[in-house]
Order: sequence, then structure tokens, then C-alpha cells
Amino acid sequence: MHVRSVLVAAAALISSAAAVAVPIHSQTPAGYLITRESDGLQDIVTWDEKSIFVRGERVVIYSGEFHPFRLPVPDLWLDIFQKIKALGYNGVSFYINWALLEGQQGTYRASGIFALEPFFEAASEAGIYLLARPGPYINAEVSGGGFPGWLDRVDAPYQFRTNNTNYINATTLYAQSVGETIAKGQITNGGPIILAQPENEYSAYTSNAIFPNDVYFGEVIDQLRNAGIVIPLISNDASPKGLFAPGNPNYTVHVDIYGYDGYPQGFDCQQPYYWKPGNLPTDWTMLHRNQSPSTPNSIVEFQGGSFDPWGGYGFDNCAALTNAQFERVFYKNNWSFQVTFFNIYMTYGGSNWGNLGHPQGYSSYDYGAVIREDRAVTRTKYSEAKLLANFIKVTPGFATAEVMLYTNTSYVSTPDLTVTALIGNDSNFGLYIVRHSQYQSNDTTSYTLTLPASSGNVTIPQLSSISDHLILDGRDSKVHVVGYPVGQMLLEYSTAEVFTWERFDNGTVLVLYGDADEVHEFALSSGNCSLESGKSSLVAINSTAGQQIVQWSVTPEEKIVKCGSLTVYLLWRNEAYNWWTLELPADAPLSNFTSSNKTSVIVKGGNLMRTAQIINGDLYLTGDINETTTISIQGSPPYNDLYFNGMNMGASPATIEYTAPTLNLPDLNQSAWQSLDSLPELSSSYDDTKWPVADDSTTVSQFQPNTSEVLFAGQYGFHCGSLIYRGHFTAPSSGSELNLSLLTQGGQAYGYSLWLNSTNIYQFPGISTNDSNLHSMQLTNLTAGAPYVLTA
Repeated sequence: MHVRSVLVAAAALISSAAAVAVPIHSQTPAGYLITRESDGLQDIVTWDEKSIFVRGERVVIYSGEFHPFRLPVPDLWLDIFQKIKALGYNGVSFYINWALLEGQQGTYRASGIFALEPFFEAASEAGIYLLARPGPYINAEVSGGGFPGWLDRVDAPYQFRTNNTNYINATTLYAQSVGETIAKGQITNGGPIILAQPENEYSAYTSNAIFPNDVYFGEVIDQLRNAGIVIPLISNDASPKGLFAPGNPNYTVHVDIYGYDGYPQGFDCQQPYYWKPGNLPTDWTMLHRNQSPSTPNSIVEFQGGSFDPWGGYGFDNCAALTNAQFERVFYKNNWSFQVTFFNIYMTYGGSNWGNLGHPQGYSSYDYGAVIREDRAVTRTKYSEAKLLANFIKVTPGFATAEVMLYTNTSYVSTPDLTVTALIGNDSNFGLYIVRHSQYQSNDTTSYTLTLPASSGNVTIPQLSSISDHLILDGRDSKVHVVGYPVGQMLLEYSTAEVFTWERFDNGTVLVLYGDADEVHEFALSSGNCSLESGKSSLVAINSTAGQQIVQWSVTPEEKIVKCGSLTVYLLWRNEAYNWWTLELPADAPLSNFTSSNKTSVIVKGGNLMRTAQIINGDLYLTGDINETTTISIQGSPPYNDLYFNGMNMGASPATIEYTAPTLNLPDLNQSAWQSLDSLPELSSSYDDTKWPVADDSTTVSQFQPNTSEVLFAGQYGFHCGSLIYRGHFTAPSSGSELNLSLLTQGGQAYGYSLWLNSTNIYQFPGISTNDSNLHSMQLTNLTAGAPYVLTA
């Protein structure tokens, strides 16, 4: 057991002009700033201007978006949660789709695959905190933004998402029912839900309604509170505008914690490697200080991929749009704003089952996320995301440091690079985030750093044994640490990035990594360092002014340096991808949830490592392999035997043999095939007398028809999926021809076929960008006075 050092935030005073940056102090409006806040309804989840606290412990929420309705198999939810937890994340945000739970007005159904309780239970088992987002409007690229189709028959034209009485009444059953379910799953009741979000991206509206509507937003908040939800309420502006932020005098209602969204790459998967100049945010710290200085800087949705439209370029392109380089540059840029609630949309996308997707998209909602639609974790961006999240997890000083204004004149030797510093006052703690000033640059830039160490400003690298400079290669970003506590030792600085560290009874393990052909350097104020493993030509060790300085060249070969009780692993980034940190469980109520007071096991190897626990002195791991694999325990409390998926592997390292599964497919040639007429409506004997007749002359829909009768399918209770219309007419007694003009609408890429009796007379295959089709034709060779049926 260990306790990580918790750093207290304060502005650092740096004496030398060679390393000066300016802290961001905006004019804080009177009455905005608070020191520690609770919603007054509970005291388990609280917050200050820096971060959320859970049971009194400061927590950075590193979260991924995952929608249960896009994987409607409850037995698979734990699989996704564990894959998210294996990334080093501790949270998941999820939408709830009103249309699926109240498909028929007045009947709320949340059972079977729609039951939310198994989702909450799986999250608790994995140790994942939840942000519940019930809407009622959710967007989420679902049909109607989550509104049920019957809402179009509610008399509230152009008044959805307002305090229109008919609209509010229509939401009441859903809001009360789903609110009660969320309330039962709150952390105050032993569940995993720590936050709830009223509405969604309520940041703009049609000119036909008052916006922003305080009364409406207050109604949504009241619905959640009246259902028993006592946890903090967080918002998500579509962009940082400050709507309903706490203390903002422009509004009469406020959320507890203000949040916003960001999708800086846009959604053009056709050009996945084009980074538009100017798209990297640089002002989100200042905006946050002006808009919501009393709450943590919270990005409730940040781009983790992209949707793909009909006729698009595929989700592998969308994954490339937000690849590992994107994660390194954009996510670390968010760290430079000290974002301590960070949710990545999507982390697992899933599928649009049963017509739930929006018309502009198709059945896959893979999104190019780190976890593929088929639940595989084979994208490089999954491994990169793991490196990033684990660093934040073991760096408590991140949440309490002071954010400095970004600069390309301080700290770094070239204006081609920009540095943002987060500085504390414990042991000169600082995080220095380096990127290209032109963030989209593919240049390889050499540089040195001048940073404030405990002995004063130091120009890094100090050694020149291997190289006298550092490099930033193209679309990359580095976090250089200074005054960084590692157990009982202090890392004076490291230019290589920290993956993780852990203190055990027999010493401390630190894992550093860099890219191939880079040269890095770290320094310690204590402990004599020696090379334990690796080529001496690739590692230089020097003792200068009371410091142990280690410079090393990054190659695929693993290197190990021993500095007293500290073991430092020096890794190539691609090798670090194969390392995992697994938290050991604790007693309830902490159980499997993340805490800085818990010990983690550091494991090398395996396609996926899921869980670790020590039972009766033995170490039990669970995970996945896709080839014969050697697993090595690089750091752990004492244990006897190593078990993997229940098999006793003896000592570490252990080789696990992989046997490919076999599938026995049926012989389809020997199968008995049956067929079913999928369109019996074409039969001359088909009886449609029980069908609803489309003869309404008026509609409350905000869209008014151009015909004398209302022909909208939704008018008669049909809202999605495949629709069939039948139209009866009698051929005129004079002439054998009729002119037909048919305007159909069905969402982008829809198609339809048209029959006259049982003869197909027209087909519209669909166009990816069209949501309607006007077709005119002549019906010829009609028999005078004969009955005919048009089926579409």
C-alpha cells in the first residue's frame, strides 16, 4: 500500500528571465469564485475550481463515451467497461434514448435489453464512474435526437425544447421514470453514477422560440431533482459559451458544474491527414476562467473520432482523422487548459440497431473510436490513449498546478515550438507541454529547454554524451516533467514521458518512454544510478552537482537503470504499448474504483490485461491473448504463484500458449431451406381494409403538407423502418393513360420501389445526399373503369 504525493496548487515564482511565463489570471466576476462546493443534497461528490472530489479525494475524471443501446447485449457491457478501465480511464459517459423507452406515448418500458440496472452493475464491477445523460434531447446521431416519433403529433409546433406546456407534459413520464432509475444508481445509493446532465448541447435554437430559455432549462433540472437525483448536475455547451454556468448573473437557473464540447478536427474523413491551420484551441483556459471560474474545467465531449455519412469514406479513415498523433497533440493541448473532467466521444461506438440511427448515417457507429465496433482493441490509438491516461492517473499535481500562458519565447530555444507550463510550488513541480507553434507541422525540430529545477534554471540536455539537443518530430507533443515525485524520490526532470510509476515495499518502479531515434535525459537528486540492462553505448550516466543524470537513446531494445531503490525502465513507445497497469481491488465502497491510495500491478505483455487481484498470496490476472505470449510482472506486491485466466503459470515471466479457436460451420448444401413472401401486399387477393386510411386534413406537425390529405407516415403512428403505402384508384372511363407525380421523403440515402398492381414500374435506389425524390410518369395501357392499386 502507498500514498501518492498530493501537490498543493500555487503560482510558482521563477526568478530567472530565461524561464518566465505568465500565469493566467482573468478578471473573475464578483460572486463567481468558491473554494469548495456541494449541491447541498449530498456530500459524497463535491468540487472546487480545480476538480471533482469523491469521498473527499481529489479525482481527475478521464472518461470515455459508450451507449448501452448501441450494444444491446448486457452480457457484453462488462467487456467494454474493462477495456475502458484497462486504458487507465475511470469514467464513462452514456446517453439514454427516450425513443427506445417510451416508443408508445404513455407506456414506459425499460426492461430486457433496455434495462439500465445491468449497465450500472457492470460499471461498478469494472470500477467505472458514470455520467448519466438522459436528455430528453440527446442528439447522439440517433433518429430524432432521441425524441420518440409520436412527439411530432404533440401540439407544440416549433416549441420542442422549450417550456411549452404540451411539450413539457409529453416529457414528464419519461423524465420521472428514467430519473428514478438514475437516482437508484447514484453513488449515494451505492451505485456508480456521480454526475447527471440535464438536456444536451442546449447552445442554439430556432428563431421561433426564446433562447436561451431559463424557464425551460429550469424545468428540466426540476424534473431530475424531483425524481430523486441529488448528485451534481453538469452541462455540455456545444462550444464554450458559458450558458447556465454557476454564478452567471445572466441566468436565473444554473448547473452545478459547467461543461462544454469540442470537435476541432471536424468530420471530414475524406482528408484524414489534413489538419487545418488554426483549429487547435488556445483560449479555453481564459474562456473557462471568464465563464465558470468556480468549477473544474470540464470537456464533456471531446473528439475521439467522427461519424461517417452515406457514401462516406469509412470509419478507418475516421480513425486516421483522430489517430495517435491527434491524441498526442490535441489531448495534451487540453491538459494545458487543466481539463480535469475529460470525456472522449466516442470511446466505443457500436452499431445503430433497429433504425435508431439518424438518417445521415448508416448502421455502423464505429466512429473510428479506440475500441472498434466489433469490440477489438487493435487500433494504435487505443494503445496511445492508454499511455496518456495512465500518466494523468499517476500525476496528482496536474489537478492542483497553476496554468501559465502558452509561450514560444520562454523555456524553449526556438520559436518554432510553443510551451505551456502547469506549475505547482512543491519541489518545483511543473509540467511543460511542448508542441509545434504551427501545430499541423510535419517538421523535425531540434531544441533545448531551460527549466527551473531545485538547483535553479537548468538547460536540458545537460549532457552531450549522446546528443546535445532534443527533437520534436512532426505532429507530436511532449510533456516534460520537473520536480516530479516518484514514491520517496524526486525526479528533478525528465524529457522522456512518464507512462506510470508505483511504489512497492521492495522499491519503486518508474516507466519512461520516447519515440525511436530520440534522445532523452532524466535527473535525480539522490541515488547512485547504474545500467542494469541494455547497451552501454546507448545510455550515459553522470554525477554532476549532486544530481544523477541519465541520457539515453530510444531504440526498440529495453533498457533498465537502477538508482538506489528506484528501478527505471526506458522504453520505445511501441514497446510501452505492450505494458499495462492494473489496480488491485480494495474494500467497499472503493472496491474496483480508481484511487490514488490503491496499489497497481505493472504487467508487460498480452493483447489486453483486464484485472489483477491477490488471493491467498497468489497473483491472479485476467486478460486476452491473440498469440503465444510471454507475460512478465514488472512491479507488484509480494506474491507466490502467478495465475492467468485461472491457470497456474508458476513464476514470472510466464509463457502462455495460444491455440486458435475452431468454428464448426453447418453444411448449407444439406440444410432444409424455407422461403417467405416478403411482400404479400402485391397479391391481388391482399386485404388492406384494416389498414389506417391516410385521410386527415390537418396536422399539428411543424411541417405542413402540400396535399389535401396528410400523407406523413408519422401522422398515423409509423415513424421508422420500412414503410408501405397502398393507393387505390379506378382508371378513367375515357382514355388509357394517367399522369402520376409522386414526391417521397425518407431521410438521406433512402430508396423505394413502386408497383402498379403486381408490376414493378419504378425504382429509386437512393442517393447518399438526397432525402427526397420527385418522380413523374405516365401510367399507360390502363383498362377503363378497372380498379388499380399503387404500392410503394
